[in-house]
Amino acid sequence: MATIEFRHAVGKVYFDAGMTEDGKLIRKTKSYRHVTEGVDADNLHSALSQLAQLSEYPFIGAEKVETADIMN
Repeated sequence: MATIEFRHAVGKVYFDAGMTEDGKLIRKTKSYRHVTEGVDADNLHSALSQLAQLSEYPFIGAEKVETADIMN
């Protein structure tokens, strides 16, 4: 039976850096490594939005990206 084994997770914060001449959004990203596997969604969102306040750009949103191994 195959199992999924957690490797690591990254929290990504997205910022609005303005518009191009074509009217497209310029999006900046900041990544924070070493996010724990079982972190609560509310706690992670709170932490990433607090970190986003350190930026000069307006906060758009955040996401958690997990990497895992599928073991046999």
